[in-house]
Amino acid sequence: MKALLILNDAPYGSERTYNALRLADVMLTLEEELELSVFLVGDAVLCAKKGQTTPQGFYNIERMLKPVLRRGMVLVCTTCMDARGMKDEELAEGCRRAKLGELGTLTLDADKVLTF
Repeated sequence: MKALLILNDAPYGSERTYNALRLADVMLTLEEELELSVFLVGDAVLCAKKGQTTPQGFYNIERMLKPVLRRGMVLVCTTCMDARGMKDEELAEGCRRAKLGELGTLTLDADKVLTF
């Protein structure tokens, strides 16, 4: 099965992104054959910023992307990165830039699409 998660919210401030990545982790655990893609748009591009430091006991979105990266991919909207002045060298390891056309293709190919 192919699943696509589209995240729109900043990594911190609301729990949508946190809950989306919790769900991604559970989905990967439950379905061995899952092909999972996460596409970050809008303020969610900041989820892919490397070097996130959070207080002890607080979730860390950069670390939460690692299970997805082991078995799937994390794509970061080029236009959204540019609008926020984010450079490629700021991306967490394994995350990569992608254009909206790639999101379109992933959406059409996916069996399930979830947006947060």
